[in-house]
Amino acid sequence: MNDTKKKPILILGGTGKTGRRLAERLTARGLPVRIGSRSGSPRFDWEVTATWGPAVQDVSAVYISYYPDIAVPGAAEVVDAFARFAMANGVTRLVLLSGRGETEAQRAEEMVKASGADWTILRCAWFSQNFSEGFLVEPLLEGEVALPVGNVGEPFVDVDDIAEAAFVALTEPGHVGQLYELTGPRLLSFADAVAEIAKAAGRDIRFVRISHDEFTAAVALHDLPPEFGWLLNELFTQVLDGRNESLTDGVQRVLGRAPKDFSTYATETAASRIWSN
Repeated sequence: MNDTKKKPILILGGTGKTGRRLAERLTARGLPVRIGSRSGSPRFDWEVTATWGPAVQDVSAVYISYYPDIAVPGAAEVVDAFARFAMANGVTRLVLLSGRGETEAQRAEEMVKASGADWTILRCAWFSQNFSEGFLVEPLLEGEVALPVGNVGEPFVDVDDIAEAAFVALTEPGHVGQLYELTGPRLLSFADAVAEIAKAAGRDIRFVRISHDEFTAAVALHDLPPEFGWLLNELFTQVLDGRNESLTDGVQRVLGRAPKDFSTYATETAASRIWSN
């Protein structure tokens, strides 16, 4: 691991939910970091391959978080092209952030495995932080979360656990060739999750199940980029069908401890008053 002490680790999506936390952990340990983002220096843009060379130059490893999401059609081909590019430019260590039950994500995993790199895959459940660092903040503040999902259990995983797993995979031996499926310690429906947030925030917040058509119409009102509209529709109409209604021991395997519970996340986050009017 001497390489990682001298050469920077490139974090793609370095300003995102997992990348930002990973960067903080590496920096706190005195390890050099290069943030891969469109506002980074050197700049990195998935859609502009000319930016890839300067970003990977003289780095020891890469954490790959695909933007806008690895579930988006075409993501696997771009990740494949990047993995091969990194290998051709002397980077052999790749850690991929992947998603559970997502066809495109699983295709991307296979491509990273086939690239010849020393790979580790972190396949993750729905982030707890989507309720505090994503599109659900606004409806929570308004007191009503309306989604086209029924009583399906989701093992919400805390982003801090993901960042910690990425840190360990990048800095400690024994994780090459490992796929860690990361979930929280219990299944909650979205209605359960909203109820726990309401309790932690001391507010009355309702969960309402709506139809897919109503949801699509609501998303359209927000003037989101097309890929985000597609992604939300895909997640709620395809992925949240019960396929991920199971727990795994991934966090325990990689970190040697139990994953953080959603109620702990809700209590800690409520203290920041992000859900308070």
